Amino acid sequence: MSGKTGLVFFPAFDWSISPTHPEREERLLYTRDTIFEEGVLDLPNIEELAPRLATFHDIARVHFCVPRVQSQVTEAHLIAAGAAMLLGDLIMEGRLQNGFALVRPPGHHAMRVVHGNRGFCNINNEAVLVEYLRRRHGVKKIAIIDSDVHHGDGTQEIFYHDPDVLFISFHQDGRTIYPGTGFTHELGGPLAYARTLNIPLPPGTTDETFLYVVDQLILPVLQDFAPDFVINSAGQDNHYTDPLGSMRFTAQGYAEFTRRLNPHLAVLEGGYAIESALPYVNLAILLALSGHDYSCVREPDYWPGKFQESPERLDQVKRMVDNLLGIWENRDRADIEKLFGTGKFYQRKKNIYYDTDYIEEEQFEKVRMCPQCPGYIIIESRANRGYGSPSRIFAVSVPFQACSGCQAEAADAYERAKKEGRFDYVYLQDKTTDTYMSYERAKNQEWCSEGPRSEV
Repeated sequence: MSGKTGLVFFPAFDWSISPTHPEREERLLYTRDTIFEEGVLDLPNIEELAPRLATFHDIARVHFCVPRVQSQVTEAHLIAAGAAMLLGDLIMEGRLQNGFALVRPPGHHAMRVVHGNRGFCNINNEAVLVEYLRRRHGVKKIAIIDSDVHHGDGTQEIFYHDPDVLFISFHQDGRTIYPGTGFTHELGGPLAYARTLNIPLPPGTTDETFLYVVDQLILPVLQDFAPDFVINSAGQDNHYTDPLGSMRFTAQGYAEFTRRLNPHLAVLEGGYAIESALPYVNLAILLALSGHDYSCVREPDYWPGKFQESPERLDQVKRMVDNLLGIWENRDRADIEKLFGTGKFYQRKKNIYYDTDYIEEEQFEKVRMCPQCPGYIIIESRANRGYGSPSRIFAVSVPFQACSGCQAEAADAYERAKKEGRFDYVYLQDKTTDTYMSYERAKNQEWCSEGPRSEV
């Protein structure tokens, strides 16, 4: 392995939600200037790389975009996801030791079904990377550690039933911040129990408690899970100056977290203190990834000891960590039937709100309880945009590890749904064969991910 750290910088100056929105063109300007002025790119083991575009098929491997991928994805989304994929390729090929995709738009609130933008996200960059690494490089076990102040609900939802993806999110308590999820009882589906771990932290949490969680929970679980690839979903809005969060993390805290976690790849998520946080945190993370001294990276208004952790808050987090560690250690002895019931399918209903596009979605999910594999997933979704008739979709997702029986059942479910006539759009996503099909009832036409396939 070369020992180099790869950096892809893509500020997406042509994409924003609005000129005054926190997720806007200027978000990474100060970061770019700081990295340039400090001469970091002159260091011999840091290499800046030009991004590349993901394909529509790469997106369709993860998402059901309504009505099609082209309807939800801009070139900026393809570049952000493609940057992560490029770095993933170079790491797997041994040309880089690790990398930092310093890109926007962010993605960790984008779920499997995409009716629009929610939490500033349309496309989940980390999820696209995971499925690409599996298909292109045969990577089996992957861990995603989400350090954003907001719970990574989209990433959690996509991999909730996947036993080979460990998702850990530490974030501000969902009772106090968007999206209102990410509690300790959210532990994964029946065939992937405890592969999802959430650590909701009290507002005001400082570096001390943050790093306690890393040392006492995240690192032991990672060592036990033994992933082949580790991704940091690198949100930086836990910083004490961030306008959307209420936490007290510092650039030094983020750098120390990065050093201890030692991820293969960090992918930028949130962080909206454009001048007071992002330049310092991004610089510190890059130095930590590349093995350079980051001790002098400090915010102008920070001094050691500025924030003191309260004993009560630390005790609360310690109890939570002990509880989650116990769940992890006993995951294979859990009574799955008692927790999730019995039957051919595990079922749940969800109400999802798209806060950016004001879309209300009702979703019904069924997971095949297969004794041979993680089982295929069926989703029925109905979304109301506030005008016209709601979109009704039927989607079937076949996991990478699916057995032949589940593949056949899923294909049959797709064909039956096309004939029923109840749904506007019907989708089949088969990861075992890397195929994606969609059917639009109004046009009586079937599509593959590249374009129209045939008249039906």
